[in-house]
Amino acid sequence: MILSSSEIIRRLQGSGMEGDLVIEPYSEECQQPASYDLRVGGDFILPPQVCTLVNTLERVELPPDLAATLRCRSSFGRRGVIVTGGFVDPGFRGQLTLCIINMGTEHLTIRKFERVVQMILHQVIDGQSGYCGRYQDSTGIIQAR
Repeated sequence: MILSSSEIIRRLQGSGMEGDLVIEPYSEECQQPASYDLRVGGDFILPPQVCTLVNTLERVELPPDLAATLRCRSSFGRRGVIVTGGFVDPGFRGQLTLCIINMGTEHLTIRKFERVVQMILHQVIDGQSGYCGRYQDSTGIIQAR
């Protein structure tokens, strides 16, 4: 099941109990009917045909019963941009590192606070264990191993 905006907001407000959803800083402008738009954490120049690693502005904490899929916003796709980042496991905490590929022939600039990727939140049935890998509690851009 994909979470609606009202369910995302309800989970963000929580009751202060451990296990609530966290998106910080949160912006109403980024809330969509069935997703949340994550923003870029800095200014980046995207050379043509190259994977550029960028970090999200938001710090995300997913409880054990939620996972997320990351999708390029259509406005970037129309400019020839592909975003990889894929899947965020339940229990992940931190900023996300995205690979943004400019498939065009000219450099593109993306600015801090620009909405670049949609985070679609999914319910995980009987989710009990969470992510505990190398990228836990990450900040900034994290290079590949």
